[in-house]
Amino acid sequence: MAVIARRPVRRSWGNTVVGVLILAVMLFPVYWMVNVSLQPSGSAVGTPWFPVHLSFDGYATAVREQGGHLVTSLVVAAGSVLFSLLVATPAAYALAQFRVRGAGAVLFAILISQMIPGIVVANALYSAYNDLGLLNSIPGLILADSSHGIPFAILIMRAFLGSIPAEVIEAARVDGAGQIRTFVSVVLPMSRNALITAALFTFLFTWSDFLFALTLTTTEDVRPVTLGLYQYIGAYVNDWSSVMATAVLASVPAVVLLLVAQRFVAAGVTSGAVK
Repeated sequence: MAVIARRPVRRSWGNTVVGVLILAVMLFPVYWMVNVSLQPSGSAVGTPWFPVHLSFDGYATAVREQGGHLVTSLVVAAGSVLFSLLVATPAAYALAQFRVRGAGAVLFAILISQMIPGIVVANALYSAYNDLGLLNSIPGLILADSSHGIPFAILIMRAFLGSIPAEVIEAARVDGAGQIRTFVSVVLPMSRNALITAALFTFLFTWSDFLFALTLTTTEDVRPVTLGLYQYIGAYVNDWSSVMATAVLASVPAVVLLLVAQRFVAAGVTSGAVK
């Protein structure tokens, strides 16, 4: 009996060790990015394993050179989240709760839109933006990034909204609430987790977008941090502390949002599958 009792313990320790090793390998690039950002200016090849002589000059340079690009990315990401939710939430509610003819075809078209390569969409948008005067503009980038955020948000929101009991909506209608009042006062408060999940994924996609930023911006007037970092590497290839400091600053908003919203994301992803 003693031997049988020890096997699960040994197996558990073995799984823990393997998990820690995998986690260490996955997080090592993040550690190295932070380590290089805290080193004095210079090449990353001779960087020690630990930041013995701390220097924040790289962060000062990054804020001075890339601060405007970080603000641009925040504005574009926030605008994309707001616009995507304004469009996707009512659409998902209609597809989930109303008997819309051709709803299956609409959902199939949304899935197909997710499979279209981004470069195809970017090239098509460039020609249209050039005619409409939306190149090098924040509204143009918001619309472009929303073209990916809206379909994904509809799929996430519909999965949750389809699980809302019809009795809840009927009770609101019996109390005298119209369709809009029911949607705003009953459905939206119940959909908090799904809304946060859709908003988070839309923000992460927009924040990390490089293709639309590269295609739809041709000047330095409007330049997200992803494109700024890309061009920064070419200009400061011998000052990797500034480059890595910019990468660290660009990672902070996404990390903070993930830490704050992780429990809402888990609930929003799973709630639509449980009825």
